[in-house]
Amino acid sequence: MDILLVKISVMLVPGLLAIILHEVAHGYVAERLGDPTARMLGRLTLNPLKHIDPFGLLVLFLVGFGWARPVPVNTLNFKRPRHDMVWVALAGPVTNLILAGISALSLRLLLMLPLAGSQLGGVALSLGKPLVLMAGFSLYINLLLAALNLLPVPPLDGGRVLSGMLPEAQAKWLARVEPFGFFILIVLIFVTPLWDKALLPTVSFAAQWLAGPQAAAVQHFIPLVGS
Repeated sequence: MDILLVKISVMLVPGLLAIILHEVAHGYVAERLGDPTARMLGRLTLNPLKHIDPFGLLVLFLVGFGWARPVPVNTLNFKRPRHDMVWVALAGPVTNLILAGISALSLRLLLMLPLAGSQLGGVALSLGKPLVLMAGFSLYINLLLAALNLLPVPPLDGGRVLSGMLPEAQAKWLARVEPFGFFILIVLIFVTPLWDKALLPTVSFAAQWLAGPQAAAVQHFIPLVGS
């Protein structure tokens, strides 16, 4: 029970920020391109109650990554629907990459503070340890969400980017795959070696490299997500 409470306290804020800001970014860019749907439905807010998907939040604590309710976008409001949707789709992963950069910088700044200590060994880090772990999880989860969402499988963001870049005939074919996208993703993660042999090792390496001397804060979460 204590371990679960510690996990929730460390993962809750950075996890929610990662998935909520991802969705808000979609809605914000859509609005800038002419579609006010997200704002009209009250989704351009950081209020978690407007975004939380209960199952996606549960998966966040069990597996290490999760999702929020998708922000609705009406492409009929765009001047160039296919072109504009590419930018809307990219907004989410790009936001996660920006958050990952901020998290990496925060980890290095925390290293300079006396309360943060310099390692995550047996030495008590007082108030610094939770902050370091939160920044480490934020770095990892944001890189993972960016990489996962950029897979070229609809309805993931990467699938929508690919659809906007393909010729119209091929894009229509890809749209037919979208209803089966969730099942394709499940197969890619649990059946093929893509998850264990490519995606997770790449994200783990990038996160530890960005964390530098604070790499232990990232290593702490690798078994959780990889399990």
